[in-house]
Amino acid sequence: MTVLAQHAGMAEAARPLTAAERFGVVEKPDLAFTPEIARETEHLYEKVKQFIPAFEWPVYAPYVAAINRLKKERGAVILAHNYQTPEIFHCVADIVGDSLQLARDATKVDAEIIIQCGVHFMAETSKLLNPEKTVLIPDAKAGCSLSDSITGEDVRLLKQRYPGVPVVTYVNTSADVKAETDICCTSSNVLAVVESLESDTVLCIPDEYLAMNVAKQTNKKILTWKGHCEVHERFTAAELLSYKEAHPGIEIIGHPECHPDVIAVCDFAGSTSGMINYVKDHRPSRVLLVTECSMASNIQAELPGVDFVKPCNLCPHMKRITLPKILDSLVHMTEEVVVDPAIADRARLAVERMVNLKQ
Repeated sequence: MTVLAQHAGMAEAARPLTAAERFGVVEKPDLAFTPEIARETEHLYEKVKQFIPAFEWPVYAPYVAAINRLKKERGAVILAHNYQTPEIFHCVADIVGDSLQLARDATKVDAEIIIQCGVHFMAETSKLLNPEKTVLIPDAKAGCSLSDSITGEDVRLLKQRYPGVPVVTYVNTSADVKAETDICCTSSNVLAVVESLESDTVLCIPDEYLAMNVAKQTNKKILTWKGHCEVHERFTAAELLSYKEAHPGIEIIGHPECHPDVIAVCDFAGSTSGMINYVKDHRPSRVLLVTECSMASNIQAELPGVDFVKPCNLCPHMKRITLPKILDSLVHMTEEVVVDPAIADRARLAVERMVNLKQ
């Protein structure tokens, strides 16, 4: 063997195996809609029939059945964010929730493989908390406008500008940004995170509106960054007031990623989980959720007595995740999420501080 061939062999041996090499690729299941598939998925269709017409279910059902079978064979667990479409959220997901809930639950799963039905930063967070597990995202291009608004270099420059000021970073960020962070937060625990810090001044990044909204609830000085969620920033106070005029008695529930002017006209404001719990606890006769509109559909499936008025702002990134792509992930073991260990070790500390924070 030549020296060149030896070096090539050593390089090949040192290369980490891909998920497809570790677990193998299986044959893609038959996707015909048969009487057997109809019976197998009938109970799942009952959950989503108000959103998926009966004539469309034969298209979805074979994917649902194939995914549910294959995830068991693979020993995989599917995590789905509240913004996923009903056929994913109610028919194939094992664990559902907002960013904080998924971050916490990702540490408890026994499965060797995690399929993250959400956007890329969520899959990265699952990988940070489960470094030994295989984390797949059905579409690696499922990004986030908020995450894209800031880089690790931006945070390093902020720390130079504000030396000694603790950095609270929204979980909707890349691992590179989290690695420069003291502690992460979500919309449901941001106030608790900010209040847990001894400093009178806190950098709360990158969501400007979240920071502005939390600033109204604390005596600490909150420094912000001009990052926004492209779904929530589209809502306006004038739009919501027009809904109130058109639907007397409607309750409007807002997400803190919205502009403070929007939150000011809401009847209640809270995180994704907070919004869901409010509707479940109060059962308003008519409600408008100021957030990504698939969440209203997913709640409505469980609360048929509540009338949801839906101003439909869809997240184009969340909607990149589909049943065919989830099945492809399970068949071909793609797209695997890998984080540079040098970044992962520091980013993990910030996420773990958030997850372990006593509230």
